[in-house]
Amino acid sequence: MCRDSVEVGSPVPAIPATVYDRTMISFVPSQDLVADLSPVIGREWIVTNGIGGYASGTVAGVLTRRYHGLLVAALEPPLGRTVLVTTIDDTVSFGGERTPLFANRWHDGNLPVEPDGFRRLTRFHLDGATPVWSYGVNGAIIEKRIWMEPGENTTYVTYDYRSGSSPLRLDAKILVNYRDFHQTTRSGDWQMSVEAVANGVRVDAFDGAVPIFLLSDVAAVEPRHEWYRDYYLSVEAFRGLDVLDDNLYAAHAEAMLEPGGSVTLVLSTEHTPQFDGATALAARKQHETDLVGTASAEGDDRLTRLVLAADQFIVSRSSDGEAGSTVIAGYHWFGDWGRDTMIALPGLALATGRHAEARQILRTFARHVDRGMLPNRFPDDGDLPEYNTIDATLWFFEAIRAYHAATSDTGLIVDLFPVLADIIGWHQRGTRYGIRVDPVDGLLAGGEPGVQLTWMDAKACDWVVTPRIGKPVEINALWYNALRIMAGFAGLIGEDPAAYDEVADRVCESFDRFWNEERGFCFDVIDGPDGDDPALRPNQLFAVSLFNSPLPPDRQRAVVDACAASLLTPLGLRTLGPDEPGYRGRFGGGPVERDGAYHEGTVWPWLIGPFADAHLRVYQDPAAIEKLLGPLIEHLGEYGMGSIAECAEGDPPHDPRATIAQAWSVAEVLRVLRRCTDERTPHGAD
Repeated sequence: MCRDSVEVGSPVPAIPATVYDRTMISFVPSQDLVADLSPVIGREWIVTNGIGGYASGTVAGVLTRRYHGLLVAALEPPLGRTVLVTTIDDTVSFGGERTPLFANRWHDGNLPVEPDGFRRLTRFHLDGATPVWSYGVNGAIIEKRIWMEPGENTTYVTYDYRSGSSPLRLDAKILVNYRDFHQTTRSGDWQMSVEAVANGVRVDAFDGAVPIFLLSDVAAVEPRHEWYRDYYLSVEAFRGLDVLDDNLYAAHAEAMLEPGGSVTLVLSTEHTPQFDGATALAARKQHETDLVGTASAEGDDRLTRLVLAADQFIVSRSSDGEAGSTVIAGYHWFGDWGRDTMIALPGLALATGRHAEARQILRTFARHVDRGMLPNRFPDDGDLPEYNTIDATLWFFEAIRAYHAATSDTGLIVDLFPVLADIIGWHQRGTRYGIRVDPVDGLLAGGEPGVQLTWMDAKACDWVVTPRIGKPVEINALWYNALRIMAGFAGLIGEDPAAYDEVADRVCESFDRFWNEERGFCFDVIDGPDGDDPALRPNQLFAVSLFNSPLPPDRQRAVVDACAASLLTPLGLRTLGPDEPGYRGRFGGGPVERDGAYHEGTVWPWLIGPFADAHLRVYQDPAAIEKLLGPLIEHLGEYGMGSIAECAEGDPPHDPRATIAQAWSVAEVLRVLRRCTDERTPHGAD
């Protein structure tokens, strides 16, 4: 379909009223971006599709990561993520001038950003979870929105001509790729097949590739084939990785817009996606309204924003032919990890009222238990799950306990009890990597040289940064908690709880070995290759925060006070006290340098969860904890707009780092905020 232009006379659809403020997160750039582009290049956005795919970029439109793209499709949901559509170079012609709205950076990063369409940006905001750019061009106002269709690898890009005195023309160059999202492209003589189809263009990157459809409801979309080379990816330079990428200009879209008109570009792997942008956007808005309603978050914009952020991580995963659900640990690059899933589940699914999905997630992982262990992760390449974790399995018990507390679904306990009993048995007998109960004291030990089993799992080449071989404090807190949970479950379904209580009693007695009388808090690891580790780390908080605590009240308080004094920051807790040997307050550089700092002082937002639970157990002051969440709520408006980062630097000003959206970061802030608001609101109150 080839036309010179398209007259778009239909008005921009009205935005339906909803029960919450859809525009809570908003950013107005400074008029002077000459000296510092970080406000628009340093802020990123992301939208997801519920099957592992996403679209993401910077507010400026400049590609800074290999993971950026308008259609990063999950070709083997929820993984197999592949960059298919990278960016759109969009230009408007109005009042006799051509004005680019896009921006690119080239070659070695020393050249200026060219063009610099973000200088026309008057406002960026999130409409629900949908990013919206408002551009001012010679008195005209153009809005651009990007969102994805739930359950499909389909992205919509809509341009709404909000106000102006005369028609304007939109020209859009659509650039594609076809690469694993961890890689970059050097195009060479790569020739893709690009051909016209109804309503647009079809791209076949190579024989057997999934076709890419570049379509429009009203615009003329015509084939092109021209490689644009040497996009400079500045964040990859900061991370010490390959910095150049090539992309193919595969299609040109053109439309004439009258004031009040709208045009939608559809980027998809579907042969027959929804073409009508207004219909697709209305469905997206309804999806979000339903989420907020299910979570009973109306009236609290903080909860609302976190509920929408939480939705990005819950995705579909089929297992053994059965539909199921799982959790993407973080965007851009993480898949579904067992540990992250179990820690995040109460916040993502229970605090939001998504009980059916929580049940699905628990069943999905139960089907993959092997030799008493939950998978650590499902690899991107589709290989068998990896079972190199000591704590994911123990978090499974706590997630099931939290699920039952929220739902009273004893049926799931009956179904999973044999799996849980088998897990306990394997840990008592011994399983992979030396994970076993020590017959001397009943505590759980584990670890072998070259393997990282706890959540502090950084490994650079053959260097395990925090091996924690022996008996880690949080592992034994989780072990004690799991045994008490099993005793409770046994009594609930008519089994004898005595055996579990007896083992738990012994663990509780032996837990006294973790107490470091000299320093007034817990050892991080005991019985390690080098003896007991006295370093101040946040792992001891779990001995206070978990539902069943093995510590007496005076020691609970001492742990909370020690962590508050040295580890607590506005964005979470440090992983190592700043006065401890080996502390590293900055997080950056190449992979070895970053991994070396990952758990050696770097701040992790998700740790605010166990700190809050521990503090509430000791001090019963939800108002104080709610105040602590303030900076993390404000963080929703920076870095990854609408979400919470994976970590931050240990030294002030605690710049956010790593993934822009992390499941357990969002989940724990959401869960704790919900707990605080519930505890300060009397039952039955309005």
